[in-house]
Amino acid sequence: MHLARIDPVMRKLVRRIQLPGLPNRPNNFHTLVEIIVAQQLSGRVAQVIFGRVVKASGKKTLTPAALEKISDAQLLKCGLSNAKLKYVRDLARKVRENHLPFRRFGRMSDEEIIDVLTQVKGIGRWTAEMHLMFVLHRPDVFSAGDLGIRQALEKLYGISDKKTDLNAFAERWKPYRTAACLYLWHALENDK
Repeated sequence: MHLARIDPVMRKLVRRIQLPGLPNRPNNFHTLVEIIVAQQLSGRVAQVIFGRVVKASGKKTLTPAALEKISDAQLLKCGLSNAKLKYVRDLARKVRENHLPFRRFGRMSDEEIIDVLTQVKGIGRWTAEMHLMFVLHRPDVFSAGDLGIRQALEKLYGISDKKTDLNAFAERWKPYRTAACLYLWHALENDK
């Protein structure tokens, strides 16, 4: 594997950690709502809140129409903050009005997709990067703004984002920066 050949720290991680396959998440809208809900929350709390939202929709997979049928009061009762309520409403509106060309994402570059997604309130670069990694399965995405990535880089490599350009540091892992991120996250989780 490329990462193990070019980086001694990654070599140790590749030998030690068996990465699970990325889940197949074909519904862009459903997953973007899930990612928005997860912002700044622990994974467990985010799962509970998102599960409540999906249950309130009466569907297995969220759609803009299903989300729009849930009242603001219900969404708040599910655990969404006022800000996240506005974000998911903006997302639903933009999807309904065809401002997000999900069908064209396969032909768009990572940066083009980031530019489109970040036009939605509440979707910043990090959210767009998570979408690229976990929904679109793009192989070469590095998320320098992710707290877990920064913590893993400091622990494993002794570098911090205050003194090092993390994007420049991650260039060594091209064209498999997504896999490098997965190894960094798993290394951090395994050491807890």
